[in-house]
Amino acid sequence: MAIRSEPITINLGPQHPSTHGVFRMRVTFDGETIIDVEPIFGYLHRGSEKLAEERTYTQVVTLTDRMDYVSSMLNNQGYILAVEKLCGINPKPRGVWLRMIASELQRIASHLVAIGFLIQDLGAWGTPLTYAMREREKILQMFEMLCGARITNSYLRPGGVFMDAPSVFWDVLDSFIASFPKSIDELENLITSNEIIFSRTKGIAVLSSKDAIDASITGPILRSTGVDWDLRKRDSYDYYDDVEFDIPIHDAGDNYARYLLRVQEIRESLKIVEQCKKNIQPGLVRPHHDEVPNLLQPPLGDCYVAIEGSKGELGFYLVSDGSIAPYRWHVRSSSLINLTLLKDMLVGTLFGDLFVTFGSIDINMGEVDR
Repeated sequence: MAIRSEPITINLGPQHPSTHGVFRMRVTFDGETIIDVEPIFGYLHRGSEKLAEERTYTQVVTLTDRMDYVSSMLNNQGYILAVEKLCGINPKPRGVWLRMIASELQRIASHLVAIGFLIQDLGAWGTPLTYAMREREKILQMFEMLCGARITNSYLRPGGVFMDAPSVFWDVLDSFIASFPKSIDELENLITSNEIIFSRTKGIAVLSSKDAIDASITGPILRSTGVDWDLRKRDSYDYYDDVEFDIPIHDAGDNYARYLLRVQEIRESLKIVEQCKKNIQPGLVRPHHDEVPNLLQPPLGDCYVAIEGSKGELGFYLVSDGSIAPYRWHVRSSSLINLTLLKDMLVGTLFGDLFVTFGSIDINMGEVDR
């Protein structure tokens, strides 16, 4: 005789160690099987887009830092490219190479956070997370050398970057480039072929390429479904056309594919950093103030620029009324859009898979709520 069960609904969050931010899920279970999920967010809303209307174009850079605060350099890059397009600014080559180095180091650091905490959500002891945080710490120390800040960097500026890298930075970067492949090998040896990881991630929360495209999903989640789409290749910006790198693709669309793809992207980002270092030449890192003043006044108009952020397409829409502050600023948040299929991915899976799947999406609530 089958045992009758009655569905139960519980709230997970908004304060929960595995929600990766101030986020709430109302989840309905039948036994251990998830039958409904309702994501609830907005707890971290700070009105960033409205605040931008009362700040100069340069001051808005600080607001981008505080969206996805584990990818500040990439946020800076997308916004600065939009400002340069709106104002018709030609950046200095050395500044462009420096911001590419900073952005790809940031991509590595962001993926390390995603990988480390995904394994933590699986119930693993802290060793993989410790390995990931050890390497991220090296990157944060390099950021501190570049701009004096580790997390909210505000390093990029219209026309290039705030200041040139100190000489010691290049020595530390060389050391990182030489040692990092071995470090990521150590991390992979713990995880990639682990039978427990296989059983908890393979075939779990499968997302099809059709569903991903229909929902405008981008980034590692889209590429893990077999879709070859990366804006650094498809709609290149800065000097990405001048460096060689591959775009990892997987077609399983499950939690394991999302993990493995990020590991492979880390290796490709390191290749980009190495090439940028070889290509950079002496020179100015930003135009003189008589070319690009601190108080920018773009002509009337609007523009949209998107980059390949660590979590997907990160877009910035700017509207100018000819003043020193944006008339309107809107952000296309990849974290927010990637959350839209959370219910589709979770329904039918077990309670134990919930936080693993949520971690594999790799969202940041600062970018979701803004």
